[in-house]
This record gives sequence, structure tokens and C-alpha cells, in this order.
Amino acid sequence: MYKACGDTTGREASRHICKWPYQCYARLVAKKISIQNPYEVTTEDTLPPSGLPPAQISLTDCLACSGCVTSAEAVLVSLQSHSEVLNALDSAPALKLCGNTNGSGIGIVGLEKDRCIYVASVSPQTRASIAATYGVSERVAGHMIEQLLSGPQGLRAGGRYGNGFEWVLDTNVAREACLVLGAEEVVTSMPSSNGGSNSNDHGAASAQLVKPILTSSCPGWICYAEKTHPHILPHLSRLKSPQALMGTLLKTTLSHKLRISPDRIWHVAIMPCFDKKLEASREELTDVFWGRTSGHKCGVRDVDCVITSKELLMLADTRGINFGTLPRISLPKGHFEPFPDPTIQQFLFPRGRRRKLNGNPVAGTSGGNLYYILEYFSSLHTGSSIQTTRGRNSDVIEYTVTSTAGEPILKAARYYGFRNIQNLVRRLKPAKASRIPGGRPTGSTRKPAGTLAGSDYVYVEVMACPGGCTNGGGQIKVDDPVISGRLMEGVKAGSREQKEWLAVVDEAYFSGEESDDEGGDGLMDFGDGFDLVDGISPSAIKETLKYWSNMTGVDLDRLAYTSYRAVVNDVGKDKVGHTGRVVELGKIGGGW
Repeated sequence: MYKACGDTTGREASRHICKWPYQCYARLVAKKISIQNPYEVTTEDTLPPSGLPPAQISLTDCLACSGCVTSAEAVLVSLQSHSEVLNALDSAPALKLCGNTNGSGIGIVGLEKDRCIYVASVSPQTRASIAATYGVSERVAGHMIEQLLSGPQGLRAGGRYGNGFEWVLDTNVAREACLVLGAEEVVTSMPSSNGGSNSNDHGAASAQLVKPILTSSCPGWICYAEKTHPHILPHLSRLKSPQALMGTLLKTTLSHKLRISPDRIWHVAIMPCFDKKLEASREELTDVFWGRTSGHKCGVRDVDCVITSKELLMLADTRGINFGTLPRISLPKGHFEPFPDPTIQQFLFPRGRRRKLNGNPVAGTSGGNLYYILEYFSSLHTGSSIQTTRGRNSDVIEYTVTSTAGEPILKAARYYGFRNIQNLVRRLKPAKASRIPGGRPTGSTRKPAGTLAGSDYVYVEVMACPGGCTNGGGQIKVDDPVISGRLMEGVKAGSREQKEWLAVVDEAYFSGEESDDEGGDGLMDFGDGFDLVDGISPSAIKETLKYWSNMTGVDLDRLAYTSYRAVVNDVGKDKVGHTGRVVELGKIGGGW
């Protein structure tokens, strides 16, 4: 494969492939294939044999070697766009839900044709970006997005078949499940009073993680760790992200209740980050890992497509819709069909679409993983308090839960931005034995006592973007036309203007209002007898997850947890058996 670039060294091949994947492919096509080995590309002037089977190489296979990973990721991101959403909606009439026809409480029409049910999930950071852009609250921005995706003046008003999205969901409900399971994961990792680890009902959660546990919901951070720092992988939380968990919940429940294949359910997620497109493409996040029912060899994605906040406006523009003029009220009750399962309906649309607010600004704009864990441990120790220490910049903060006696119960931290992440990674890197006899170990920053710096943390919230998820790469920026037009003539949008704009987005993120129901308190209705931590009932969440597992017949390990792998670059290494491994790429996949 290296000779395809015309280079004779692994280093040259790596550099060429990484920068010029399309030229590499062109050279591959131009080269003649050896008769002795049809899969080896050489410079010999020979004709290719006839009758060879077509090569089947997916982007996942291509990325396995990480040689051209940067360019290939760019291609992968471009394949998920607002155009893909419109193409899906215009591919065929949508499946129609109807009344009780099969004893399950809901029926479906159009199964004999190639039709899908269309479902969308929207992140709170996207709503905040839209809210800041149009000068409305985060809740009103959510209404406008619903009107675009499912309302009569939105996507349904045009297109070949007038399709819209059957349900528009808030990813905060999946976030709440992730927060509860994340706190449970931390409890499991901590030693019990008898010196051992706390037990857990879930195998994936009970697998002992190396402290500190690092968040895994940021795909940019995960991609970075898998490619460059595999020593970090044992630290990563095994939980799926809210986007991935929502996708699994929708595909499993709808396919089970409606008795249809997962590929008949088309799910788009609207996120603040381009890297979420990469996450949706992971092999681990398909129906293969929770029970193949579709018969598709490569698996059906839990999230079929991801678009960003910016692309949401492009979606409207492409259909000739002025997003700013869409109704700023919620769609009438009864517009959305009831979800096929009443228990999951209550989870996805609690108490008639009542919402939990985004919470305290102290929780940050990335979902509040760390904040919830601090609150959870504080609730377990009456009289305890949370102390905060700022690090070298505003994106590094240390937290300590202390008892009434002043003893630390839990130490945690927040690291945002790759500059800070690199410092964290270096502090956690295992030491290497010195090659000099009697020399000190090298390879990590160590405290005088000889322990790894930062290892006293139990949990660290890691996000690739400085400032958190409201500052994601897919968010609407101050220099975008929809925003820059508001600036005075001659004023150029710079870093200061972007920082001020981000403050407006953050304010919108926390602009929580009352729920859609009159007299609502903005919290989920868990009923009597349930515990509450930061407005979330761990008991109610666990009961719902248990019901979900029993209803689908799939263990929660496979529904809510995932895995990671080191992406190893083979360039310049021993090539024994290389041809055989290339042939197997189409079978094993791997990496991003």
C-alpha cells in the first residue's frame, strides 16, 4: 500500500497519504496489479487479471491504519449534511402511524414499500445557539426548531412527499440517564469500607476503571485519545454519550414495538459539534452491538445523520424557509403521535412535555457531568460542602467534596480545551524505566512522593472545546452572515467579539423558563417516594432503564455502554503478513 504513493519509505508514504488521499487513490488506479498477488500494488508494467471480485472498503476500514485519517475524517463529515437530511425525506413517503391494529396500541401503514419513520433529537446547546441568534429564550428556540422539523410551515410544506419528523426529542432526557449512570460508575470505582470495590448490577459499569475516570461524551477528545494516547483508554468512562444513548433507545424501542427493522427508522441528531458526525459513524454504535435484526452486514447506525446548529439554518434556507419567521409557539397537543410504549413515552416527554431546566451555571454548558456527580456525593454525606479551586485558567477547575470534619470525600476536576487536555494527559502518562542504570523513571510528571500527579482525582470532565459545548465548532459564530450583518459597518469580528458572542449563547443556554404546562416547575414528574439529586431521580431513571432492557430483551451492558480501541499506525513497521491484513480490513473495521 505504501508503494501506491510512489514512495519507498514508510515515512514518505505516511506524509503523502495523510495530505493527499485523492491523489493516492488516483495513483492506485493508475498502477498495474501484479499477477502473482492481485492485491499488491506495484510499479511493474503488467496487466491486471480479469474476474477479480470488487473491492469492498468502507471509510471505517480506510481509517483503521490512521495514515490518511485527517483527510478521510473530513470526507466522512461531509457525507452527513443538511442535504443528506433532505435526500432522506424525499426518498419515499414516510411510514404512517395509525390506531390499534396489532394489539400493541399503535399500528403502521406502508410497510410493503421502502418507507421510513423520521425522528429528530435536538441538543440544548443547539437551542441556545438559535436562541442567541434570534434574540429569544432557549425554550422558544426549541419551539422554532420543532416548527421547522415537524410543523406545517416547515419541512412538511415542501419536498417531494411533504415529509416531516414524526417526533422531535430533547437530548436532555438521555443526558439525565447518562448523569445517573455516570455517578453510579464513579461509585463503583471507589473502594468500599472493606477495602474492595463497590459492586454493581451492570457488567460494563462494574468493569474496574483506572482512576481518574474521564468523561467520554466528547467525540473530539475520544478521537484524540484513541489515536495518540492509548494509555488513557483504561480511564475512559464506558458510558455512551447522550446522542448515542438516544439513538439506541429510539432504534431498539421502535423496532421492537412496531415490529420493523432498524433501517426503517431514520434518526437525525442536531448537535453543536462536527465531531458528533464521527461518533455516529463508529462501528460500536450500530445494531450489531445490541442485537442484529436488520440483516445488514455492516450494521445499521443508531444515529443515521448528524447536522450542526449552523447546518440547521442551511436546511431551512435550502427549502426556501425563513427560519426567523417560523411560529415561536409550541406545536398543538396531539400534533405528535404517542410513542408506541407508554413508559418510554413518559421518559421522553415527561408530564406532557415538561422539561428539566439546564440548571445552575456552575454546572457548565456541557451537560453537567461533573456537577451532578459532585451533587450526588454531597447528597450522600449530610453536611458536606463543595469547594472550588481555579487552575491556571478558567477552563481548569478543581473541586473537592469535604465532610463536616473537613476531610476530603471526593476530588474531581474540569479540563476544557486541548491545551489543558495535553497537560492532563502528560500527568497521567505511565512512567518508563530509565535506560541508564540507577536513573529515575521518565515519561510522566510525578509528585515528590512518587505518585502520578492528578491521580488523586476520582473524576475529570474533559471537553475538547474551550468554554464547553456551547462553543462547539458547529455552532453559529459571530462572523457567520446571520450574525455579522448586525455588526456596525467596518467592524471586523475578532476573538473579542466571538468571546462576547459566546457569553450571549451561554446566557441563552441558562435562560430556563417554566414548562409548557401551566403551573409547571420545569422538573420531571417522578411521582411520590423518589429521591431527587439536582432535579433528577436516580431511582426513577434506573427503573426506566431496567424496563427498557426487559422490554427489548437486551442487557443494559449492550444498550448503554460502549468500548474504545487504540488506533495503531502501521506505517514503517514490519510488513510481514501485511497483504493478508489488508484483505481483512473489510471485515474487522476499527477506529474512527
